[in-house]
Amino acid sequence: MVRSMIAGVCGSMAHLLLMSFKSWSGLLPSFQPYENLQATLHQITGSSVDPIVPWALSFLNGSTIVGVVFGQLYRWLPGSSGETKGAVYGVLGWLIMGILFFPMIGLGVFATATGLGIAPALFSLAMLLTYSVVLGSVYGALDRAGR
Repeated sequence: MVRSMIAGVCGSMAHLLLMSFKSWSGLLPSFQPYENLQATLHQITGSSVDPIVPWALSFLNGSTIVGVVFGQLYRWLPGSSGETKGAVYGVLGWLIMGILFFPMIGLGVFATATGLGIAPALFSLAMLLTYSVVLGSVYGALDRAGR
């Protein structure tokens, strides 16, 4: 489990860097999933939610739950390298995000409600692959070192 969490933290850091670049560069300015999550949390709780909360939830989720699940599934994921296994895991996560999570936070299936065409779906795929390939790479290296 420690390997999974270390890999999850590394993947979450890569994800955080990509999302920081998105904010800094102004890329897809009307596609703001963290703001949508913040608004959804506000509706659920009935009180204001600090903007750091969605970021923290994403980081903690990626560092713990998603990383631990990856570690449990690692040997069954297709591919011979951690990077390939991570990419497969990322595509599965992207499908779940696009079909379930985005509609739950008001963005529509694959964020089509943003009116930006396919761009948010492609960016979210890049976002998930950034996380998951780093996750898989680090986990694979730690797994080989631990044998």
